[in-house]
Amino acid sequence: MTDNQQATPVRLIGVYKADGGFIGELKYVFGHLLGLADCKLCDITHSPIRKKPSWKAMEKRIRTDYGLDFQLLHMNERDAIVQAATTGREPCVLAQYDDGTVTMLLDSVDLKAVAGSVEKFEKTLRARLILFF
Repeated sequence: MTDNQQATPVRLIGVYKADGGFIGELKYVFGHLLGLADCKLCDITHSPIRKKPSWKAMEKRIRTDYGLDFQLLHMNERDAIVQAATTGREPCVLAQYDDGTVTMLLDSVDLKAVAGSVEKFEKTLRARLILFF
């Protein structure tokens, strides 16, 4: 992890507070229904059935305006660098640089504050990206 504020990010990485794959998804759905699992990034990116159209549109705007793709990862899909930066801090959003280093952009408190709103998420994200662009 780095405080690489002079460099420009090449990618955004969102880390869900859930494992991927059939078993991971199943555990999250049942845990969420029982009030035992909570992922604020999941609430922002997905409706109960699929990825929100408003999220897809926001990804496109960020790509157009900043040249950044958004990679969404489950906890069991992280590489060593992302895992080191995010373990115990999920869900969150990182900026990744061309040398592979990462910086935390939005933490779980930031994600909770947007209350599942893609619009509020985008405003918060853009406010952080001003530091780099």
